[in-house]
Amino acid sequence: MTDFVTDASIVCAWFLPDENNRLAQTAFARLETQNAIAPALLLYEVRNTLLIAERRHRIAATYLEKSLSRLRRLKLTIVEPEDDLVLLNLARNYQLSGYDATYLALAVQKRLPLATIDKKLAAAAAREQLTFN
Repeated sequence: MTDFVTDASIVCAWFLPDENNRLAQTAFARLETQNAIAPALLLYEVRNTLLIAERRHRIAATYLEKSLSRLRRLKLTIVEPEDDLVLLNLARNYQLSGYDATYLALAVQKRLPLATIDKKLAAAAAREQLTFN
């Protein structure tokens, strides 16, 4: 069983009914046999994305609340990157935000593939040979 690191773009696609992404579907299916790993930042990003979706009438308040409850029951382990310098260097090297570099740093430190829909982050993961497919 090989775990993987996931970012908020993947997890949000799991919970937004109007999102349809093959990579997100693949990652979700892998939860049957693998564990997803993410920094705590993921929880804040998912909450915010779902809240914005509610405000824009993409989802109902009850759907948002149920989604967050389901998120807590997934095979998702919160693990923080261990080295701030790794995170900062990755952000600098790949011109990533500190937020995106957090996911990549975790993948680099754990030597796990990174599941992301974000093209820039996916390109950085590929350069680090941590592509999720």
